[in-house]
Amino acid sequence: MSNTRLAARYATPILELADEQGVLEEVKNDMKMFLDLCKSNRDLALMLKSPIIPHLKKAAILKSIFGKKVSKLTLDAFEVITRKNRESYLPQIAQVFLEKYNIKKGIQEVTLTTAAPLSENLRKEFSEFVKKISNKESLINEKVDPDLIGGYLLKMGDQQLDESISGHLKELELKFRNETI
Repeated sequence: MSNTRLAARYATPILELADEQGVLEEVKNDMKMFLDLCKSNRDLALMLKSPIIPHLKKAAILKSIFGKKVSKLTLDAFEVITRKNRESYLPQIAQVFLEKYNIKKGIQEVTLTTAAPLSENLRKEFSEFVKKISNKESLINEKVDPDLIGGYLLKMGDQQLDESISGHLKELELKFRNETI
């Protein structure tokens, strides 16, 4: 079974149960916090994948780290997943949960790369622009890349809109090469 299918097999019932119990937002915040911690703390991610540490010990570690920080449902989900010896998939499960949450709430996740950090006004304009294009609310992940020189690069799912100066320069370079040959 692929990791994505396995992650979806656990994420879907967690999402449905959280929605049913009225704690969907809380569990979403827990999953986001957990995923961010896994990305920023290499030791936690390695501990979850370690074949040397018994899965019951991993469950105890997770409980000691997250016991008072996450909802009871999230803690119970962590316990069930570790009991099934699937704790190494917890980051993927959290990621799939967040993706399913966005689908359920009609949120379009986009990556916006600019040459400089966005002002609040520009952030709002981009949010409205994405809503106009996709007919969904947007969750903008911002990145700064000075190599763009100016403009922006917007990625929505499998679509990409390159309105950067460096992108236009590359197009011109390609056009000149094709015309001189």
